Amino acid sequence: MPPSRPARRRWPFIALGIVVLAFLVFAGGALALKSSKPKLTTDATALAKIDLPLGGAAIQSVSAVTGAQNTPVPVYVAGHQIWPSKKIRAHEPVSIDVVLKRPGWNAWLTGKAQHLRLSLMTPSAHLLQHWLTLPSGQPVTLKFAAPVLTVSSGSAPVGLHRQVFGTPQTEVTLPRTTSAGSVWVAAAPRSWEIAAPALVSWFPTGSGTTAVASPAPGATIHSNSPITLRFSKPVGQALGGGMPPVLPMTKGSWHPVDSHTIVFQPEDYGYGLGAHVAIGLPGSVHLVGGKAAWRVPRGSTLRLQQLLAQLGYLPLQFHDSVAPTPAAQEDAAVHPPAGSFSWRWHNIPSALRNLWAPGVSGEMTKGAVMAFQNDHGITADGDPGPTVWRALLTAAIAGRGSTFGYTFVQVSEGSPESQSTWHNGKTVVSGPVNTGIPVAPTAQGVFAVFEHAPSVTMSGTNPDGSHYSDPGVPWVSYFNGGDALHGFLRGSYGSAQSLGCVEMPYDEAHNVYQYTPIGTLVAVT
Repeated sequence: MPPSRPARRRWPFIALGIVVLAFLVFAGGALALKSSKPKLTTDATALAKIDLPLGGAAIQSVSAVTGAQNTPVPVYVAGHQIWPSKKIRAHEPVSIDVVLKRPGWNAWLTGKAQHLRLSLMTPSAHLLQHWLTLPSGQPVTLKFAAPVLTVSSGSAPVGLHRQVFGTPQTEVTLPRTTSAGSVWVAAAPRSWEIAAPALVSWFPTGSGTTAVASPAPGATIHSNSPITLRFSKPVGQALGGGMPPVLPMTKGSWHPVDSHTIVFQPEDYGYGLGAHVAIGLPGSVHLVGGKAAWRVPRGSTLRLQQLLAQLGYLPLQFHDSVAPTPAAQEDAAVHPPAGSFSWRWHNIPSALRNLWAPGVSGEMTKGAVMAFQNDHGITADGDPGPTVWRALLTAAIAGRGSTFGYTFVQVSEGSPESQSTWHNGKTVVSGPVNTGIPVAPTAQGVFAVFEHAPSVTMSGTNPDGSHYSDPGVPWVSYFNGGDALHGFLRGSYGSAQSLGCVEMPYDEAHNVYQYTPIGTLVAVT
């Protein structure tokens, strides 16, 4: 029997079905490719991660910026993760831009390049407690609001010791070496982050108040160093509502840092060079480490001489480039600038030249300090204490030097005895004198005038045991104990006749007196 005709007509329909099915598969694939989008998201360990689209894509470029100034951040790609090449601060805004390139065979569907952008805030974790009360022997346990991967700690906010953990931690234990103390802590949730350090203080259990000071009690501090006190109780409870006194009286003020912490910030010249600083705390407050006392180093002898030379209190000159500010001058006082001295005049007496020793304290430096003290209303004892240094630095900044000049008096016990008064490069007065007799000699050496008076009453004991009292002795400059330059009426001059003083005719004594204020050097040979 011959085959029926309808059976022969099926193959066109089958072929058409295959074509339609192929088209649907292709269209569905194209639609899937077009609808598959790459993603740029945050990552649990890296800075971010890239999820590539269906069909693949090449990462053409990755860039990142941070902060309000859009500072570039170097990054690199490892697998699908984006990592920073350097440390980024925790809780810092970061913007990331990624450019992807699609394969050529499907670029007509999705576009040749795709741009991705992600803005994020780097993760952070803060401490839950900054003041800890710990039983004896218990370590310092730090608790964080979020898990951290790194913790850095140390006694100062810089140079911290860094630990990196294998898994994130919400509690970290630090060794405890003292019953009370403080430690700086910086923690971050990612290994590539850095965090601002925060201070944690711990105190022993008990009903009393414990305080921790920074710098540590007994330390050497700068004249303008702030002093921080942290209390185991709120400041108001610890101090009873007031602020503790600072000695010596210092221009500055206390500032609250937080509920348990105050800081004293000195101003201008601060405590003063050479000052012994003390803070008066209530008796109920126990300060860890000893008494609330600190020491400011004295200025160096060399810098003292440099300033005295600049201000005209020495027969030398010195020039430097130290800035005319309290901070710069105080730093130079402890760390003197380099430079050299030169004599102010060409005809300096050899006896005066021989007294000079830069960096070494001696009678020349002492006399210059006394002259400066006398000019500035300070007790002329030759000791460069905090008051003298403050006045010196103030004068140096203002450029207010001596207007008197420099005097050197030489007394010779030769025959005849005489004196020569040299002032500002020339001999201004010379003449005969009487020095001490053998049983009451005038001391030899170099001495600074310490008292200067137009008239005094001199009294004492004569070699024979009798007493004397001479009122109205004129033009007196004491330089060593009871020894003085002064006027005295004698029948002759030029030989040993006094009881230790250097006697002169009235006119000569008056002229010498004009050139011998406090601090003037008198050399007796």
